[in-house]
Amino acid sequence: MFVGFDYGSANCAVGIMQGDDVQLLALSEQSAYLPSTLYAMDRELIADAVYRGLPIELKADYAKKRAAQLSRARMVRHELDLDADVQAVFVGEQAVSAYLEMPEEGFYVRSPKSFLGATGLRPEQVALFEDIVTLMMQHIKVRAESVLVEKQLAKQGGVATITHAIIGRPVNFQGIGGEESNRQAESILTLAAKRAGFVDVDFLFEPLAAGMDYEASLTDNKTVLVVDVGGGTTDCSVVKMGPAHKQKADRSEDFLGHSGQRIGGNDLDIALAMNAFMPHFGLGSLMTNGKPMPSKAFWNAVAVNDISAQREFSTLSSRKLIDELVKEAEQPQLLNRLLKVQQQQLSYQLVRQAERAKIALSDAENTDINLDFIEAALHAGVSRNLFENAIEPSLTKVEALMHQALAQAAKTLAADGLAQDSVTHENVSADNAAECKPDVIYVTGGTARSPAIYAKIAGIYPDIPVVVGDHFGSVTAGLTRWAQKLFAKH
Repeated sequence: MFVGFDYGSANCAVGIMQGDDVQLLALSEQSAYLPSTLYAMDRELIADAVYRGLPIELKADYAKKRAAQLSRARMVRHELDLDADVQAVFVGEQAVSAYLEMPEEGFYVRSPKSFLGATGLRPEQVALFEDIVTLMMQHIKVRAESVLVEKQLAKQGGVATITHAIIGRPVNFQGIGGEESNRQAESILTLAAKRAGFVDVDFLFEPLAAGMDYEASLTDNKTVLVVDVGGGTTDCSVVKMGPAHKQKADRSEDFLGHSGQRIGGNDLDIALAMNAFMPHFGLGSLMTNGKPMPSKAFWNAVAVNDISAQREFSTLSSRKLIDELVKEAEQPQLLNRLLKVQQQQLSYQLVRQAERAKIALSDAENTDINLDFIEAALHAGVSRNLFENAIEPSLTKVEALMHQALAQAAKTLAADGLAQDSVTHENVSADNAAECKPDVIYVTGGTARSPAIYAKIAGIYPDIPVVVGDHFGSVTAGLTRWAQKLFAKH
């Protein structure tokens, strides 16, 4: 059986074809979406959990490569007094619940996809991310197969085995590193999928997948700019779509231009946490000598998708630095809050509250966020105007990506010698580049639900219609349709 698999920065989803329609499988008790999170009582226990879920034929090779980690895992289980069959690693909502219950005691990672392809990773860090992604894929595959049995095959006493998957990927996993970063990320995803039990996987750009779902509804041929603003990345693709194109097995000629960068909902949450919350922790306050408080420690406290920042913030030297800032601050009570964040590893909880504020501001001009896990009765008021100002640098980058994709499409059309009526010249960059003018802008991705983001995208080309897709399901649906086309012969 084959599926479309959206291993997302914020959520994961799996789709299957039901006739001509896509059905998303319930990966959570009440939802088709599984939060992209993992929590382990101890980091060393991740390898042990992966080993337990491996196909039999892969266990020996994995045990050889992870011998040291598996040995340490046995020691940790003994130290924590955990029986061999006690669950010690959690995925999705269970991971979030475990982290909120024991934030300072375990190992928590949110949006591991955001780290894939990062430059400067040491071999042991790459191995850790291989294990994290593998464990999540194991969990998702087992869950998806159990849902298939419950919903479709239980009456026949059948067994549902998912063997093939089309996995979505951003145009660029990271803003730096280029194709080397992309190769590293794809390698991790491929290895993890194999260890999770998939026989074969292939990849498809996420904005193209989102566009394919939209294409299924088209009755006329159109040139579409797909803008996919996800949890970890923003991707833009210019694609020729419609009845003349959707039956093709090879869509490379229809893919006119693309761009992508690691700008997504996570970055907006972090920016909002920095601007709305960190002033309550001392950002912008003064030291006793009249100088402004240095900002680096505050940024490290909320930059949860930056490995080096999180590593630095967790160190003893960072704790000592904040201790010194407390002594030198005009308002030491504010810096004591920052010290608590460092000591109890509460960064993810802060950013999680910023995400809640972002969601609330989709329907309200103001919201009040409870931060009593830091200090009793501590609240932060957040306005839509504050949010818009905080995310303006990120939205400027999204606009640049749209221009970049359209400029690349114009070059593609010109190189192919096609008619130039779809190309317009606008003062969009230093070299006054030509851009392809799309018929439609198709917006998708969970982050695009925000009115501020929609208004920015719609305002760039006010004369072009904007269609809003299924913010969460478009990519999965497109991946599933492509899996049908690619793997149907299996």
